[in-house]
Amino acid sequence: MTVLDRDALEGSPLADLHAIASELSIDGFRRLRKADLIDRIIARQDGRADAEDAGTDAGTAAEEGEEPTPGSATETAEEGPASGRRRRSRRGGRGRTQPAGAESEGAEENGEETPEPEAESEKPPSRSRRGERPGRTPDSGRGGDSGRSGDKLRTEESAPEEVVEGVVELLGNGSGFVRTSPPDPSEQDVYISAAQVKRCELVSGDRVSGPKRPPRRSERFASLVRVDTVNGRPASELSEGARYDELPSAFPADRFRFGSEDPTLKAIEFLTPFGRGSRVVIAGGPRAGKSFALRNLAEALAAVEGIQLFVALAGVRPEELAEWPREGALTPSGALSFAASPDALDHVVELVVDQAKRIAARGADAVVIIDTLDGLHPQAAHKALAAARNIVDGGSLTVIATSSRPLGGETTVIALDPLLTAAGRLPALDLVASGTTRAELLVGEAGAQAIAEARAQALDSAS
Repeated sequence: MTVLDRDALEGSPLADLHAIASELSIDGFRRLRKADLIDRIIARQDGRADAEDAGTDAGTAAEEGEEPTPGSATETAEEGPASGRRRRSRRGGRGRTQPAGAESEGAEENGEETPEPEAESEKPPSRSRRGERPGRTPDSGRGGDSGRSGDKLRTEESAPEEVVEGVVELLGNGSGFVRTSPPDPSEQDVYISAAQVKRCELVSGDRVSGPKRPPRRSERFASLVRVDTVNGRPASELSEGARYDELPSAFPADRFRFGSEDPTLKAIEFLTPFGRGSRVVIAGGPRAGKSFALRNLAEALAAVEGIQLFVALAGVRPEELAEWPREGALTPSGALSFAASPDALDHVVELVVDQAKRIAARGADAVVIIDTLDGLHPQAAHKALAAARNIVDGGSLTVIATSSRPLGGETTVIALDPLLTAAGRLPALDLVASGTTRAELLVGEAGAQAIAEARAQALDSAS
C-alpha cells in the first residue's frame, strides 16, 4: 500500500479513510473523528504505534500514582498513540486508558458502533458502556467517575423511602405542590406531577401522603414518587370507586340555613328553600338583581361549616370580576367577562364543576356558584346544572347559578321581579314563578303547606 502523507489524508473523504484504516487493521476506527483517524493511520504507517502507546500507558499510570495494570500496555498498543491521547483528554489530561481489546471485542460482539455524545460536538466520543465485558467497567478498581455515579445511584435506590404528608396546591398547568407547612410555601415542599394529579383526581386542599425522592440535576424541589393516601383514605380505593355520574342520588333533605337579616335571603330561606345537593337557578330579566342576590348567597354560604365553596364567573360584566373579591365572597376559581367566547366560558365552568365533583365523590359537601349560564352553550349549561346531586350515603354537590330563565331540571327556582327590584321593594321575589321540588323534605309538611299558602296569596294579589 502506498504511504500517504498528512496533506493527502486530510483531503480524502471519510469513507476513503475508513477503507485505509480497515486495510491497516486499526481497531475501532469508525468511532474516531477524522483528525484522530488520520493520526492513527500515520502512526500505523510509520510503525510507531506499539512503542509509543506502551510508553504512554506506563507514563499515565505513573502520573496518577498508580501501578500499571498487567497487560494493559500491550493491549493498548494495538490502538496506537492517537487513541491514547484521545482517551486521556476525556479527563483533563489525566485519562485512565482502557484496554482496547475489551472495548473493541465487546463492540464487535454487539455489532454496534459506539455513539458520539450529543450536545458535545467538540469533545471526543465517550466509551460505550454496551461495548464492555460483563462485570467489568472502564474505571474498575481505580475509583473512577462511573464507579462513583453507580455507587450513588445504588445508594439512592437502596435508601429507605422518606414519606411526606401535606396539602395539595395545584398550579395552572395541572401539576402542583404538596405544601408541608400550609398555606405558606417552603423549601420542604414536594413537587407532584400533572399525571399524578389527574390519576388521583386531586384538587387544591386535598391532604395527601406518599414517598418522595430527592431532587435531581437542576431540580429545586423533591418529587412525589406516588400518592399513597388522599384525605386519610388509600389512593387505591379512590381509583377503584364508581364514576361520579353513576353514584346513586336522592332529593335534597338537608336544608341550608343562613340566619341572615337581609330580606332577600330570608325570603329565599323560608319561601324557596334549598339544601345540600340542590340544583338552584336564580332567574329573572335584566336588572332583576340576580348577581346581587347570588353574591349575598355566596357570602352566607361561605360562613356555613363543612362545605367547600367554588365560584365561577362566566360572562359577567368586567366590573364584577373585581367586585367579588372586594365584596368578601370567595375569590373566583375561574373568571371571564362576557367578551369571552362560548367555548371559553364552557371550559372555565367545566373546570370548576369537575373540582367540586371530586370533592363530593369523596364524601364531602361542595357548592358551586355560577354567574351566569346565559353565555354558555345550551348543552354545557345543562351539564353544569345536572352535576348537582345529593349522593346516597356520601357527599353532595350543590349548584347555584343565575340565568335569564329556568333551564328545566332544577330542584329550586328563585325568580326575581325586575319591577320590584327597580322600585326598591325588597324582597323582589316572584313567588308565583318560584318554587322548590319536594319542599317537604327540607322544611317538613307544615313548612311546605305554609309555602303553598304564601304562593296562593301572591297569585291572588297578582290577579
